[in-house]
Amino acid sequence: MVHFFLFFFPSLENFFSRLLVEPPHPVPLLLRPCIWPSSSAHRFSLSNSETRSIATMNAAARFRPLANMLVARNSRLIVPRQIFGRGFKPQSIQSFRRGFASGATIPQPRPKKRFRILRNAWRLTLGLTFLGAGWLAYSIYETRFPHEQIEPDPAKKTLVILGSGWGSVALLKKLDTENYNVVIISPRNFFLFTPLLPSCPTGTVEHRSIMEPLRHIIRHKRASVKFYEAEATKIDNERRVVVINDLSDVKGDVHQTEVPFDYLVVGVGAENATFGIPGVREHACFLKEIGDAHKIRKTVMDCIETAMFKNQTQEEKERLLHMVVVGGGPTGVEFAAELQDFFEDDLKKWIPDIADDFHVTLVEALPNVLPMFSKTLIEYTEKTFKDEKISVRTKTMVRNVTDKHIEAEVTHPDGRKELQRIPYGCLVWATGNAVRQVVRDLMSQLPQQKNSRRGLAVNEYLVVNGTDGVWALGDCSATKYAPTAQVASQQGAFLARLFNSMARTQNLESELNHLEELSTQAKIQEDRESLEREIQKKSKAIRRVKQLSPFEYSHQGSLAYIGMERAVADITWFNGNLASGGSLTYLFWRSAYLSMCFATRNRVLVLMDWMKVKVFGRDVSSSFQCGKMKLARPI
Repeated sequence: MVHFFLFFFPSLENFFSRLLVEPPHPVPLLLRPCIWPSSSAHRFSLSNSETRSIATMNAAARFRPLANMLVARNSRLIVPRQIFGRGFKPQSIQSFRRGFASGATIPQPRPKKRFRILRNAWRLTLGLTFLGAGWLAYSIYETRFPHEQIEPDPAKKTLVILGSGWGSVALLKKLDTENYNVVIISPRNFFLFTPLLPSCPTGTVEHRSIMEPLRHIIRHKRASVKFYEAEATKIDNERRVVVINDLSDVKGDVHQTEVPFDYLVVGVGAENATFGIPGVREHACFLKEIGDAHKIRKTVMDCIETAMFKNQTQEEKERLLHMVVVGGGPTGVEFAAELQDFFEDDLKKWIPDIADDFHVTLVEALPNVLPMFSKTLIEYTEKTFKDEKISVRTKTMVRNVTDKHIEAEVTHPDGRKELQRIPYGCLVWATGNAVRQVVRDLMSQLPQQKNSRRGLAVNEYLVVNGTDGVWALGDCSATKYAPTAQVASQQGAFLARLFNSMARTQNLESELNHLEELSTQAKIQEDRESLEREIQKKSKAIRRVKQLSPFEYSHQGSLAYIGMERAVADITWFNGNLASGGSLTYLFWRSAYLSMCFATRNRVLVLMDWMKVKVFGRDVSSSFQCGKMKLARPI
């Protein structure tokens, strides 16, 4: 309690310490009742010198609030006995007197070092959590409330971009749209994150989670961009126009028109390749668009429910529950793994009658699956599929497809070939790309494209051979690189830098021409010299801008999910490759795909889908198309 008293009267500390050291003479009568209290309250009459001292201390004490039960009146200080409490004893005063008499402060115990690392780690985690929450809130706010856009300038050149795939969207995101009048033409008004498309048919990820509306991307550009949901049916290079058709179910008075262009970027991608095999387009399900994922989902669930139909034969039941995936690339491997996980985690639990007959088979014409990965990862993938009871049939080439079975030519290890019939309930075709009709039509107009088979032949700057002001990227272009999303994305970023540098060059050249005119008209020598210096600076800037190196693809690695919460990764590491597989690689696969999503909205939705499946499991109901759903008759 004495410490409490000194807290409110720090100016009395030295005086109080002298009181405790010296014997009780008449001088320090002020605090004597604090040490030897004999009644509930004591009052003292002070001398003139003591009164002056007390007045000085009272003046200083007015700046601090007095403690409860302490009263200062003129030259009197009332200290109640109750301030010391019931347990007050003279021994405590003696110990207190010795402490102040020594003049040394009481040593404080050192803080314990135990759990210091854990406390610091918790503080760091808490701080990072608050920073992440703040960043997420800002990202959501920025996405929800776009800024005002600049209206297009008719005097600037028109840049038309065909398609909404990886290449076109990467170009649009990095392009300075205020330098051009940009027009986007695509039959779909969204960007599809295709690496997670194999997870959609099984319900691991909802299709809306991997779709980013093009309107969101366009609205966040500095200058406004026009978008037409239509299909480009013809590119007239001589007239510099693109013919587009409206393919929506709702049509207006005008559903076909022409769009002129100064610059054109062709990024329409490729369509599914059937390699001329009969029956593929009629009976197989493809896996390239959102509609394909819906069709696969409905077909798989229809096969299961039909197999459970009353009096179904065992042979027919085994056929219906046999799912065949053709294509040993990343798409086919990931879908086979997702389908097997769907069966093991959910279907077998809710429909136990199919546990002994459900089977997944992966068919590949090459000697092994995932040919772009290292041999170690290929062997690891095949071993994992064997543990998951997924049949892998390599060196098996499909020759014919019917509604109930496929005819495949199997090459045995001794080189002998045999034609086999493989029954199936659902057939998924996940291999091959073919050139679209609009690209073939443009190739027929250009003599320089007569030897090209895979797509539009381009030079090192992605300019279509035989054209001026027409570029091609992605799966519709024929380059020395594999037609992957990673290649198309880097091509789009390269073209964005190219168009930005072209616009800057044009601006610098116009400024240079203006300076040259002023230099010729200048009459004063000093003005002419100043203009010459500015002309030299602009000329150097133009040379720097024009020094754009050709496109070079930088391979970042390959990832694939192989089921049982395992994945394989072949990552470029400095001058070599880092091959990895297993559960930790699976976490890396998920984090990499999550970071590759273009928008914060998609990242949050995908993460929520994964958490939802982990907690509640996948849905086992059939999806349907509202236009084809039959309404039941009322009873």
